[in-house]
Amino acid sequence: MTDPIALNHPTDAARPRPIAISNWLYSVAFLVFIMVVVGGITRLTESGLSITEWKPVTGALPPMSEADWLSEFTKYQQIPEYLEINGPAGMTLADFKYIYFWEWVHRLLGRLIGVAFALPLLWFAMKRAIPSGYGWRLVALLALGGLQGTIGWWMVSSGLSERTDVSHFRLAVHLLTALFILGGLVWTALDLRQLSAGNVKPARMTGLGLAVLAVLFFQLLFGAYTAGLDAGYVSSTWPLMNDYFVPGGINWGSGIWNALNNDPYLIHFIHRWWAWVVVGFLVFLARKARPIDRRASISIHIAFGSQILLGIATVMTGIDIHLAVLHQAVGALVVASTVWGVHLIGRTQR
Repeated sequence: MTDPIALNHPTDAARPRPIAISNWLYSVAFLVFIMVVVGGITRLTESGLSITEWKPVTGALPPMSEADWLSEFTKYQQIPEYLEINGPAGMTLADFKYIYFWEWVHRLLGRLIGVAFALPLLWFAMKRAIPSGYGWRLVALLALGGLQGTIGWWMVSSGLSERTDVSHFRLAVHLLTALFILGGLVWTALDLRQLSAGNVKPARMTGLGLAVLAVLFFQLLFGAYTAGLDAGYVSSTWPLMNDYFVPGGINWGSGIWNALNNDPYLIHFIHRWWAWVVVGFLVFLARKARPIDRRASISIHIAFGSQILLGIATVMTGIDIHLAVLHQAVGALVVASTVWGVHLIGRTQR
């Protein structure tokens, strides 16, 4: 199939620019990283339900007058989170403005990322600077970013009528999609750098790479569940959970599958100890990547080492918000460094 926005016959006026496109993708990946961090702040400050409507265009502007603020606050006062939690707790308009700010920034960043991806993509396409075979991949990343906005509203809508929070399943989809986009941006940027160096074939996914990513995906999934269910609060001790290796309080009454997906004690336990399985796989990946590019090996070790320490510190401080945000931020760096390592070993086995 012909790639309609790629360059197939370069001329002086139209030639592939893989390094420029790679640098642009790294810039977008950085914005996605910031988005993940702000998303963590939004969740930890319980700000996610403060904006009760989805207005992709007009919603870019915050309330501009006191009447506008009162209108937004009135809408918020109709949902269960306010009626059952924040209202009885005495939330004021000033309190509402604080949580509204973080949700507004989160959504504004999403719009910024869309513009930062779409406009340069259009420019590169018009200049016929996209190497052959990469046009469809870039369009797919753009479409996935648009889908992520829809997923975000789908997540928020789950907490507007019957619940006082969002569905942890939808939160998991939202977070994992963001991290998938981050990984896709990094992988494509690395492929383009290899193309610039004369390696025409993109890196392929090896069996080891797939295994590492699968193990990491499982950990990220249970991390999202832990966040969505506030499961980090069930124990503030480490390594034991409330004096037990396997914590008491796990509800097995509805079956194992239900407990795996809904019980905060079991989910916290799994997230806590599966991390060491992830460490084992990442150490092995780093050893494989080291002879190819020592920097990737160092990055992987620093990322997972910091993440383990932050995870323990977050638990032992009773979920200190600063540490919890750092934990989510470094989780994104673990994803990026892992993708780098998997890409490296995929270059050498063709």
